[in-house]
Amino acid sequence: MPGFYQLKQYQRVWLKDDVRAALSVVAVALPVAIAYAQLTGVSAIVGLYSCVVPMLVYALFGTSRQLIVGPDAATCAVIAAVVTPLAGGDATKHWQLVMTMTAMTGIWCIVASKFKLGILADFLSRPILLGLINGVALTIIVGQLSKVAGVNYQARYLLERLLEAPQRALDVHWQTVLVSVLTVVVYFVSKRLRPAWPAAMLAIIAAGGLVWVTQLDASGVSVVGAIEGGLPVFQAPAFDIGISRELVVPALNLAMVSFVSMMLTARSFAAKNGYDIDADKEFRALGIANIACAFSQGFAISGADSRTAVNDANGGKSQLVSVIAAVLIGIIALFVYRPLQYIPTAALGVVLIIASMSLIDLKGLWTLRKRDKDAFYLAGITFIAVLVVGVIPGITLAVLLGLFQFLRVVMRPSDQRLGLDKDGIIRTIDGSGKATAIPGLVLYRFNSPLTYFNAPYFKRRVLEVVEGNDTEVTCVVIDAVASFTHLDLSVMAMLSDVQTMLKKRGIRLILAGRKRSMRQWCELSGVPVGDGGMVLRADMYLAIKLSGCYIQAVEEGQIPEVQKEAPVDALPKAVPEVA
Repeated sequence: MPGFYQLKQYQRVWLKDDVRAALSVVAVALPVAIAYAQLTGVSAIVGLYSCVVPMLVYALFGTSRQLIVGPDAATCAVIAAVVTPLAGGDATKHWQLVMTMTAMTGIWCIVASKFKLGILADFLSRPILLGLINGVALTIIVGQLSKVAGVNYQARYLLERLLEAPQRALDVHWQTVLVSVLTVVVYFVSKRLRPAWPAAMLAIIAAGGLVWVTQLDASGVSVVGAIEGGLPVFQAPAFDIGISRELVVPALNLAMVSFVSMMLTARSFAAKNGYDIDADKEFRALGIANIACAFSQGFAISGADSRTAVNDANGGKSQLVSVIAAVLIGIIALFVYRPLQYIPTAALGVVLIIASMSLIDLKGLWTLRKRDKDAFYLAGITFIAVLVVGVIPGITLAVLLGLFQFLRVVMRPSDQRLGLDKDGIIRTIDGSGKATAIPGLVLYRFNSPLTYFNAPYFKRRVLEVVEGNDTEVTCVVIDAVASFTHLDLSVMAMLSDVQTMLKKRGIRLILAGRKRSMRQWCELSGVPVGDGGMVLRADMYLAIKLSGCYIQAVEEGQIPEVQKEAPVDALPKAVPEVA
């Protein structure tokens, strides 16, 4: 429990800031939690249940001091997209499936933590996540417009709903529109006149008060309705084998997306406040929080960026902010829940639309076009996929795109011909003319760890570089530090083939760096070393100095003499091994 040990070192001077931050977090979390419960398709009180226990659990198991966990737009949209068609309109079954998927998400997170898969935080690149969040935000906005206008869509997907919208224009319920307009006005007036006040809460209170005073619910304005507060009635998530099978992969996708999103938020605020977080422990904390949330009758949670920002802006110093906020929300869920029944669903729809609009960053999406076209294409494909085929297929595609992007970089990495500059330092040969090739000697660097699926490409590139050399090649030096990172028998077999092919052409193959490891790997895989085989050197500079091509070129004044010691900035990876 990393959070528990941090709380043991709590400083009393933090208390005032933590209490103020907790009150601000509660003011923001309450309306958002109720709105996200509606988005998920469960009772409003479930949104509060989904805040209390997860926040307490994360305060103990998490490593971030500022992160606030709770319902999130993307996670709720994913759950609704998966569970709604499976529930078939049965409210009880819907809630059971929501809890089941939440528990599965937690289990996937625990499994990932056990296998030290916190590195997955870097798996979904920022461009892919940018496209995904933009698509989810637009999907939520279009879905909530029907509640704001008091109409019902017949279509399920976004594009069909957009086509259906003109047909529903005549079905607009004007009393509902009036409530929506009031909510928007109160929200933005509050933001303008009192930026520090909880605008969403004030807007929902105003809309609920209007419905209560004028009894607009009798005129057809949809409201949350009577809810059962107090302690949640325990019921274990239902694991129907047939239906649960349909939840396994979506739960995995949800675990992936919620963890990556949480880590982006947690890392940014950790960096701002000068500390680090443990990705594997964060995975475990997210898993335990989701499992606890499922058994306390809630739905899946993630890191909440808006509430975390409120916490940090109000000076929150520790996990005590989550503890205090959880206790306050719990008191409301137990004793002060009755006024929630007057909240109009249109007001919640407005809050969701405003929250989703803050997630949209189409400008950032377009900016990628100038900075990195590959990133722009990845983000654009993910964005369009979410809009066209839905949230779950879009997330699956985003995960696959991340995998393909990684494989493309590893399978077809960049490589360089190396030479010497006027000071005898090894540099890349490029258009600047700062580095000159050593006559008869090819210095080659492959910028990726070698493994079985890029070994054929490495072999092809080495032979192409040799054949494309301007002068006759008698020696090839390969930077082993950059590419030979682990033993792979397929790679060693490929290396033996390269050595044999070069030997037939009268070319000597030298591997520079990782001398001890390379000797051991060659012995294990039967690759000849020494007389008649490959030559192993401690580093690139030594490999150059001991080559006949270099000695002859120096004597003839064609190239400068290399430095006696490798400069630190020239071969940073080789220096520790030489030492």
